Amino acid sequence: MQQQDYLVRAMLGENQARLFALRTTEVVRQAQHNHHTSPVATAALGRTLTIGLVIGAMVKGEETITLQIKGDGPLQGIVVSVTSQGTVKGYVGNPHVDLPLSAQGKLAVGAAVGEGYLHVIRDLGLKEAYQGTVPLQTGEIAEDFAYYFTHSEQTPSAVILGVLVGVDGVPLGSGGIIIQLLPDAIHDEEFITKLEVSLEKLPPVSSLFAGEQTPEEIVESAFGELGVHFVGHQEVRFHCDCSWERFEQALITLGPEELEELVTANEVIETVCHFCNEKYNFTPEQLNNLLAKLLNPRE
Repeated sequence: MQQQDYLVRAMLGENQARLFALRTTEVVRQAQHNHHTSPVATAALGRTLTIGLVIGAMVKGEETITLQIKGDGPLQGIVVSVTSQGTVKGYVGNPHVDLPLSAQGKLAVGAAVGEGYLHVIRDLGLKEAYQGTVPLQTGEIAEDFAYYFTHSEQTPSAVILGVLVGVDGVPLGSGGIIIQLLPDAIHDEEFITKLEVSLEKLPPVSSLFAGEQTPEEIVESAFGELGVHFVGHQEVRFHCDCSWERFEQALITLGPEELEELVTANEVIETVCHFCNEKYNFTPEQLNNLLAKLLNPRE
């Protein structure tokens, strides 16, 4: 029986570090199903969806966060959008990229992503969104976000992400563990040493989250000696808020001249959502009605 996707928050030691652990197997399965991603694209997108949900859990209110990984590799970039309510959506530029396994026999995510930059964009509902940017370190996603937290947010962090993909291309397990040192622990060498030992002993997280253990059991097993205090729980899911009405508005923004050209072509126009691959078709009659609304807004 497949375990449910959710995220847990915990404190380690005497509030010396905060921890996030989450299973995202169903989230990544939905993304793979929507976009028909290859194994390496599934791993790259799945890792980014997972860390996106963690960053979403760090904020409050209606804030929306967009993660952009712009690399020069054949994957052609990753875009993920997440809310603080535990919903996430995302896509890659080239979902069908296919590369040989790395020298270590693993999916070559770093080679697929390439060199470039990681952008974290926070939309606070103000005129301008806040953006943090750092150069990609390896393209393997986890190391890149660890670098982002440490250098852009001045929060030393361990980021462990993994997606286990089956021979049929469907994810068998996906999840992550993120640990961030709090100010009082940054100079506590004894705690840091114990934490490092625990991290070194940790099995591959993709395999852990493919099993029957809950996120809480995984955390207790790996970090119980440090002292674990769970402080929160949140369900997570892949969810796209696109709709026919939104695409209707997007067509209206094209303006009367372009809309008239589409009407004159007398063909069904197919629009596709980048985030979930949902298709919305507009008939010539519907396009003509949109044009009429645009030209005669008071009618």
